[in-house]
Amino acid sequence: MQYFMRHGIDDESFVGGWSNISLTEEGIKEVKKTAIWIKNNLKIDNIYSSDITRAKQTAQIVGKELDITPIYLSTLREQNKGSLNGKLKSNLTKYEQDLLYNQQIDTVFPNGESLIDLYKRSRELLKNIKKIEGNNLFITHRGVINMIYYLTENINLDMNKNRFNVEHASVHVLEKKIRRIY
Repeated sequence: MQYFMRHGIDDESFVGGWSNISLTEEGIKEVKKTAIWIKNNLKIDNIYSSDITRAKQTAQIVGKELDITPIYLSTLREQNKGSLNGKLKSNLTKYEQDLLYNQQIDTVFPNGESLIDLYKRSRELLKNIKKIEGNNLFITHRGVINMIYYLTENINLDMNKNRFNVEHASVHVLEKKIRRIY
């Protein structure tokens, strides 16, 4: 069985993407709560995690609770927002604000990727994940989990980030389709 978990809350005053922003205290608390739920309700053999700081911290907390050493993979990364990664949102130029807040599925961030690129990357990721045996937890980002929903439910890609209720520290199971379980 394949499970997906979104990382805990990070400082959202910065542009996420491939930024190395840490979890907040609230984020750490919610991840600890989810880790206990996982320990009590799921059997996990392996933890695979995005190598971005907020996901790595989440994986370390869950791994400690389950006594599993996480494996870090760049293929589980969020959409690359290129030159905007990690920038303080209040310091963005007008052009950068337009890119961030008015993007379309084909908008490519300078030195980054578009949502369509993330979708294609996630399609390859999903093919590879389905081949992994055992009960695995993939700690990743809302964008990646959303793409898994789009792919398994055969929904046309759009800009609705909240469509699938992928909240911080939520857990989703992939059967024939993906669905939220915590």
